[in-house]
Amino acid sequence: MKFRSTLIALALLAAGVSASAESKLLDQLKNQMGGGAASAGSNGASSGGATAGLAENLGFSMPAIGNNTMGNAAGVLQYCIKNNYLGGGDAASVKDKLLAKITGQKQQQTGFANGAKGLLKGGDGQTLNFKLLTSKVKEKGCDYVLKNATKLL
Repeated sequence: MKFRSTLIALALLAAGVSASAESKLLDQLKNQMGGGAASAGSNGASSGGATAGLAENLGFSMPAIGNNTMGNAAGVLQYCIKNNYLGGGDAASVKDKLLAKITGQKQQQTGFANGAKGLLKGGDGQTLNFKLLTSKVKEKGCDYVLKNATKLL
């Protein structure tokens, strides 16, 4: 019986930590969207102070979206549209333009397939699984992808 109550206490503690970390992530995404958004670097990947702030505060950063990850960004936009985290108009247009740029590129098409499953992979090696996030954080993540993908057009 003592084991069960210890297990329940640990689960509740983990849930509290998880909720706290998710709240921090949401705040960081809001800050990043508010004006500290990363800009495209010479290697085609995004970088910047807001991304570094995520790494410092949460132990990871939002995956960098650049020319080498256009297919994945288009796939994530597809995921966001399909799951109603983004309106279809602008997001669908950006997705279609990205797809037009990557047609015939095997690696980019694989990236699209992964993105459509909710896996955001950045050129910096970072990965974020949207399926593990709450709706609020998914919305902010989708906004992040749309804003950064628009810069690639």
